[in-house]
Amino acid sequence: MQHANILVVEDEEKIASITAAYLRKDGFEVSVASTGGEALRLVELEKPALVILDLMLPDMKGEEVCRRLRISSDVAIIMVTAKSSEAEKIAGLGLGADDYVTKPFSPRELVARVRSVLRRAGTGEPENEELVVGNGRLRIFPGKHEVRCDGRAVVLTALEFRLLLVLAHNPGRVFSRSDLISKVQGYDFEGYERTIDAHIKNLRRKLGGAERSKHHELIKTVFGVGYKLEAE
Repeated sequence: MQHANILVVEDEEKIASITAAYLRKDGFEVSVASTGGEALRLVELEKPALVILDLMLPDMKGEEVCRRLRISSDVAIIMVTAKSSEAEKIAGLGLGADDYVTKPFSPRELVARVRSVLRRAGTGEPENEELVVGNGRLRIFPGKHEVRCDGRAVVLTALEFRLLLVLAHNPGRVFSRSDLISKVQGYDFEGYERTIDAHIKNLRRKLGGAERSKHHELIKTVFGVGYKLEAE
């Protein structure tokens, strides 16, 4: 992780410069893009481990950059914006971001968030290990960051993968939103427990597809408590 490449997408030169300086001081390699178009090009070219994405860009909205990245990449994304309402954060995370930082922010905090996201993106498990749950419907290969559901490959973001892994390691166990936030983020994400709902929604869509009924969903809602992965 020390030499991971980080892409900073920020059109304010001073903020980009300070952010890059703190990241480099912490041992990361850093590239900088000032537009959404340049960011998309650099992600394709350099394959960074993580993207720090400002949402206010001159050529396109950061949300659109995030959408496009999620079509072809599972790169970790930390959104940076002046928007601070819970609804706006949930919307941003629902697009597939792994974390969310509000301006003005402490560069030291941002570096800590980067390290936390990258640390949790790596499973530390053997490449050939296989986790089979849901009566054989769901097969997870933690070391390869691969998931197959009903025989088909499923592409997940780093955070979605961590969330699914927590549930899959404990089939049948009900996790509260705060439990899941703590396990996948490593800290209380500013109290915004409802962000988990957006990620669960994305996971259900990717695992089950639009045609699958609620009766056959692998991830169940336990009303008033939280979520669980069906053991069988």
